[in-house]
Amino acid sequence: MPSLATLVLGGGCFWCTEAVFVRVKGVLDVESGYCNGQAERPSYEQVCSGETGCVEVVKLDFDPEVIPLQQILAIFFAIHDPTQLNRQGHDVGSQYRSGVYCTSPEQQAQVRAFIAELEREPAFGRPIVTEVKPLADYWPAEAYHQDFFERNPYQGYCQAVAAPKVAKLQRAFADWVRTDA
Repeated sequence: MPSLATLVLGGGCFWCTEAVFVRVKGVLDVESGYCNGQAERPSYEQVCSGETGCVEVVKLDFDPEVIPLQQILAIFFAIHDPTQLNRQGHDVGSQYRSGVYCTSPEQQAQVRAFIAELEREPAFGRPIVTEVKPLADYWPAEAYHQDFFERNPYQGYCQAVAAPKVAKLQRAFADWVRTDA
């Protein structure tokens, strides 16, 4: 039985982030959802209004004995722009903010240390605006959002935005791509 850890990531549209992490070794489950807002069980339409304070996220269950948290963070920070406040590309609004939502104080400390190292490099040439907070009020997204890229690979948004992120994973992190993906 594998050990299990959970981390929740907001990197813009959850379709894109999910499309990447379902292909990563050691990630056992990926679920699109919403978190850290004021609405209980929000709908996609409510979240898109920007009035709920919720973030589009993916919840990862992973085996830290297979993939360490540091590697998950390396992939996450490579596939989205953590310097854009309340947006990712053409997706604009607080629901698309960059965030890491932690399930323990230890995890939060590791994430903050990872970001501090990126800022020392400086990896992005601009300040990182990714929020790092404890996970609060997570709600799964509607069923039609789950595995969206897998079910709709030729949909326009998937081709223009998600597919390049998957290609980047395969190119930059080939050793971490599942062979059964």
